[in-house]
Amino acid sequence: MYTGKTEQPCCLCDDRDTVARIDVPPRAVPLMKHSGSVAWRDIVGEVSIHFCESDWDLVTDLVAMGLNPLSRCNVARASFSIREDFEALLNATRDAPDQRAQEAGFLDEARETLDDYGEDPMVEERDFVEAWVVVDSLSES
Repeated sequence: MYTGKTEQPCCLCDDRDTVARIDVPPRAVPLMKHSGSVAWRDIVGEVSIHFCESDWDLVTDLVAMGLNPLSRCNVARASFSIREDFEALLNATRDAPDQRAQEAGFLDEARETLDDYGEDPMVEERDFVEAWVVVDSLSES
């Protein structure tokens, strides 16, 4: 089974023609629809979710209202990599991965983006939406 990242359709409507992507930390996965069986602690790196043009408009509207769009996103349409299952191969138990450093990096970058939005012309609306979702998701989970 291939567990690497792939380009995915819109996480809301399954449209293959996407215009925006945001990356969130693995700890945000439980906030998504149908995430109960996903071992989010075994995800390596970020989780990417894609949106079609009309759903991107909805996502920006939700964020503007202070609502996190992840609860509407289907985790089956997210793109992420799962660490290899060495426990099954070697019949040995490994420690659970520590994702605190990765989450701190996500949070620091997101807060900086939120602070710079409107001041720095290089920070676009997509950057603001991603940063807001990251901060809100990490505070919820």
